[in-house]
Amino acid sequence: MNQHAIQNLTLFDLLARSWRRPSAVADLRFSADGSTVAFACVDGTVAIATVADQEPPESRIRVSNDLGQTSIRPRERSPVPLIATAAFGDGDVPLAAHLNSGFLVGATSGEVWHLTPGGGCMEPLVMIDGPVVAIDHSARADTIAVSNGHDVFLSGGQGDAVKLRHSTTSSTDALAFSPDGRRLACGLGEGVSICAVEGNAVLIRDVGFPARPVSIRWSGDGTWLACGLETGGVALVSMADGHSGIVAGFPSPVRTVCWSPTANALFASGAFRIAGWSMVAPPVDGETSGALKTGRAGLVLVEAVAAHPEKKLVAAGYANGRITIAQIGSPEEVLIRPLGSAVTALAWSGDGRHLAVGAVDGTAAIVTFPAQMFK
Repeated sequence: MNQHAIQNLTLFDLLARSWRRPSAVADLRFSADGSTVAFACVDGTVAIATVADQEPPESRIRVSNDLGQTSIRPRERSPVPLIATAAFGDGDVPLAAHLNSGFLVGATSGEVWHLTPGGGCMEPLVMIDGPVVAIDHSARADTIAVSNGHDVFLSGGQGDAVKLRHSTTSSTDALAFSPDGRRLACGLGEGVSICAVEGNAVLIRDVGFPARPVSIRWSGDGTWLACGLETGGVALVSMADGHSGIVAGFPSPVRTVCWSPTANALFASGAFRIAGWSMVAPPVDGETSGALKTGRAGLVLVEAVAAHPEKKLVAAGYANGRITIAQIGSPEEVLIRPLGSAVTALAWSGDGRHLAVGAVDGTAAIVTFPAQMFK
């Protein structure tokens, strides 16, 4: 590789291990122990990558003796190939981390499978009527929640499946356990239903929204619930008093919401910049309350956001393939990739060393950062 080509390489070229799947990546998950990443694709397959890097960035960094400048050489080897499964359905399938290094996969046949890091499946853990459209797992409660689009089931993974509640004509295609595993939030038509699931399940409250929730995330302490809406913005629900509010004005569906534990802040996709708010002044009574101007505004929609688990940073993926990492509450940002296929999914590993990326063109990638990059 000549010197000019090296100078034109992006951080993504230098730091990422990247693979190409036959179809778009719809979702991704790190395993509980952070050793593997599963990429779910719209052809119904799942591909698994090992997080450990054979050529970590630290081994490729060089500091010149004369000027003291730091550089990093490109990778010399191709990444270890992904382990791909057969199709679990005709479209993308729901994923959840399960046990230490495995995953749960919901199939259109109504079966929930445990997927090993090696891509193997044992007997189905749960079987329900109808296709599995949403799934979540609470390690603390050792409970699986499954939805077929109308009914929600709880299971201990022993083949049992107890119906939680029955909705009439409302769709239920988004599920999320609270961090302690004691409550379950279910997107229910144009709103969310929150149940206590210890012992006999008990409805805590139903909260109505102006649109269907497409993403649900609890805050780390379980005191807030954020729901990205198909239209209309972001809904916030306080678990302390049930008070809720809508942050409106988003030009696109809010497909991802995330919480920053270090900044005590909420972030959302669906706008022309990284939309964020400090929970010191929660935006339940107006979108300007607690607003955090993070990164730079532009003309391209943010499609995915992911907050760093340990630092005041948030990653954003755009419709034009751009990937940035911004300092929360500041316009400062690091450009990881300037252009590419539209980003569909982002997630940080638990230690904040790796950023997993999925894209419309089937790109599945893990960007591994040197320890000294974010001080």
